[in-house]
This record gives sequence, C-alpha cells and structure tokens, in this order.
Amino acid sequence: MGRYVINRLAAAIPTLLLLTLTAFLLNSAARGDPATNALRAGGQEPTPEAITAYREQLGLDDPLPVRYATWLGNALQGDFGRSFIDQREVSEILGERIGPTLRLGLAAFIFTTILGVGAGLLFGLFANTWIDYGGRVGSLLLASIPSFWLALLLITYVSEKWQLLPVAGYGGLKFMILPVLALSLGPAASLMRFTRSGMIEVWRQDYVRTARSKGLRQTFLVMRHALPNALLPITTLLGLRFGQLLAGAIVIESIFAWPGMGSALISAISGRDLPVIGAYVLIAGVLFIVVNLVTDLGYAFLDPRVRLDATGGRGA
Repeated sequence: MGRYVINRLAAAIPTLLLLTLTAFLLNSAARGDPATNALRAGGQEPTPEAITAYREQLGLDDPLPVRYATWLGNALQGDFGRSFIDQREVSEILGERIGPTLRLGLAAFIFTTILGVGAGLLFGLFANTWIDYGGRVGSLLLASIPSFWLALLLITYVSEKWQLLPVAGYGGLKFMILPVLALSLGPAASLMRFTRSGMIEVWRQDYVRTARSKGLRQTFLVMRHALPNALLPITTLLGLRFGQLLAGAIVIESIFAWPGMGSALISAISGRDLPVIGAYVLIAGVLFIVVNLVTDLGYAFLDPRVRLDATGGRGA
C-alpha cells in the first residue's frame, strides 16, 4: 500500500505543476498592460510614472520564467497578489468565500451520494419492475436538465408560487435546501443509473446465485455480498462527481446569492479581475486533485488488486 501511495503522489506532481502554470498564464493573459489595467480599475486614468512604478512593483519587466517562479513561490505561501477591483489581497477575498463553498459542496456531495447510491441499489434490486421503470425515466429526466434551469424551476415554484423556502441568502438550513437540490439532483440521477447497472451485474454473478441457492436471506446477501462489490467502481465515479459539483456551484451560487467562491469568480470574470480568476483556478484544481487522489487511495484500500497492478504484482 505504501508503494502505491508514493506512486499516486508522484503522478499528481506533474498535474499540479501544469495547474500552477495555467493559473499563472491566466494572470498574464490580460489584453494590454496588466499594470495599466490594475490602475484603471480604480476609476482614474493612470499617469505613465504610476504605470512604470507599478510594473516594477509587480515585476512585470522580468523574464517570464522568473515571474512564474516568483508567482509560484508566493502562491505556495498563500499570496496571490491583489485584486484589480478593490485592491484587497486575493487570499483574503477567497478566504472569506471558501467556507460557504465547501459547506454547500459538502452538503451537495453527501446528498448526491446518498440519493444516487440508495436509489440505484433499489432500482437494481427491483430491475424490470414498475419501480425500476419509473426510476429510470425519472433519473433520465433529471440528468437531462441543466442545473441552472432546475434552479430557476425551484425558485419559481418552491419559493415564489408555494412560498415554502427563501429564494436566496446565506444562513441556516432553509437557505441551503434549494441550492443543494439544484446542484445535486442532476449528478445524483447519473449516479443512480451507474449504481443500478453495477448492482444488476453483481446480482447475476455466480457467487451471488450460489449464496441465494443456499437459502440465505436477501438482506444478508445484499449487505454481505452484493453491495460491497457493487460499490467498488462507484468510488471512482464519486471523485468525478465532486468536480461536477464544484463546476456547477459557480452558477448556482450566483443564482441563489450564496457568498461562495463561485459568485466571487463570476464577479471577477465580469470585471476581468485576473488575480482572483487565477487563484480560483488554482484552488479549485488543487481541491479536485486532492479529492481524486483520496478516491484512488480509497479504491486501492477496498480492492487489493489495484495495488498489485500498480506495483507490478508486489503488494507493498
């Protein structure tokens, strides 16, 4: 297991370096002079002297590799520069926003997992019955609806027509229900279909049929034999679903006025605030890589064959 962990960590390093390079190039991709753009964000036309001084402060006259090394060193210390718009530290801006985003994302991830896996197992156990047919149609419809349109439907009916929940805001549980539903129902529907297929495949295996022929209770068969093997491929899919939720949160946070990183990114894109955009790309990418790394390690822990394949047959 130790060798497998080392191999996975080593494989993540090139991805992280490419991610940091992408974030840095975003910071350097502004049309025109970044120093001029930053000073103009204050609402006044900068003087040539102010532009020259600010270029020296930002190190914009240094070669690109030197600028990248400087930016990377600062980023590793949590320093992403200053926002072009309000001149605050980017780390301070996103530091205020990452908590609400993680809160929303974690709630949506848990709801997606419980609903998707639970319903998928149910449909798989009752395959080719009216329960299965209804679930397949419903999951197909949910998977086909974009999250932003689902959010608008929830606002129209649940908030405005029936007045059951608030439209927007940040606070207690009642403010989380609609964003979580809008964010997670689509991914949960896809997870339902994947789990159903896995459960049907496992349920048809010889060892399950043998156990059934011995007269074992179905509950025991599901929990002891079918469920653990059906969940193995789902662990990898859960890591991908986290990335899908992270991407969907950008729009959902803006629709529901949720004060997270996604709404900050929308504002930064509107104002061409490149330091904030670059920092968001880096932080979101690191979160996605870490979650997928944990998913891979969890899969290897559950299935020793993965460790043996990755280490050339050595179970270290």
